Amino acid sequence: MSHYLITGGAGFIGSHLSEALLERGHYVTVIDNLSTGRFENIAPLVGNPRFRFAIDTITNEIVMDRLVSECDIVVHMAAVVGVELILKDPVNVIETNILGTHFVLKVANRYRKQVLFASTSEIYGKNENVPFREDDDRVLGPATVARWSYSSSKAVDEFLSLAYHRKNDLPVVIFRLFNTVGPRQTGRYGMVIPRFVRQALSGEPITVYGDGNQARCFVHVKDVVEAIIALSACPQAIGQVFNIGSTDEVSILELAHRVLKLADAALGRAPTGIDERVRLVPYEQAYTAGFEDMKRRMPDIGKIGRYVGWQPRSSLDEILQDVIQFSMQRSQ
Repeated sequence: MSHYLITGGAGFIGSHLSEALLERGHYVTVIDNLSTGRFENIAPLVGNPRFRFAIDTITNEIVMDRLVSECDIVVHMAAVVGVELILKDPVNVIETNILGTHFVLKVANRYRKQVLFASTSEIYGKNENVPFREDDDRVLGPATVARWSYSSSKAVDEFLSLAYHRKNDLPVVIFRLFNTVGPRQTGRYGMVIPRFVRQALSGEPITVYGDGNQARCFVHVKDVVEAIIALSACPQAIGQVFNIGSTDEVSILELAHRVLKLADAALGRAPTGIDERVRLVPYEQAYTAGFEDMKRRMPDIGKIGRYVGWQPRSSLDEILQDVIQFSMQRSQ
């Protein structure tokens, strides 16, 4: 069995990854400063003798040196996430994502540990050549638009990771996540499905930003952790970049309608006036003037399929039902 160190492991994806690894008999250490992660996500794991955690920042050299030296594989997930945080504090985005990743890579290189780096579909920017392949060009807006600071910071992280691999032969694998969703995800920072579910269950109008015609593909977190674990055990994946996501595309307006119908069914509520319960909100009102968004974001997942045989299993309705049930249980 391997010992995994998960940075940002108290977050939504990190906590699910911790659970899945422990179920397979691995050892797991989590480090998280709880700025966006929640201790309650990992609290049920605390009694497991193969699990331990540290509430600290990844730039604490003394702590990170020890944790990395004692592990076999580092899964680096600590980052600033969510459109709202990106727009409100771009300095924190750049410093946390770039400096934090560089620090993790330096320590991992010191002990020759394998690193799996969590990147993002935001890498592709405004490229309209869907589905996105890992070697597609990046198309971004100007540096004066804060939205693109996140994409750029993650791109620098990828450059750094691959540079460490090429120069120092550090075993690095990069995976780009496309709209991961599931239980425990919060809508506090702009994540669309938890926000829609909360509004639908509480009887509020669902607020759709823009015209609602922008399309996305959503993948269940349990499918994502399967992909990450498979990549960590694939020697051929080292030095490579992989998309992880679904290819089931849906417009945000249609997503709102589906959330309302499933929430009504879960509550035993008559499904009436679906269109009347959706409110369009201009981007400049929801975020800031000049906000830019991507019309479509769909991954090509052929590469990860060839390397580890992975493909998502959960349908969009199954994802939505899981989130709805989790939200209802939490409110009881």
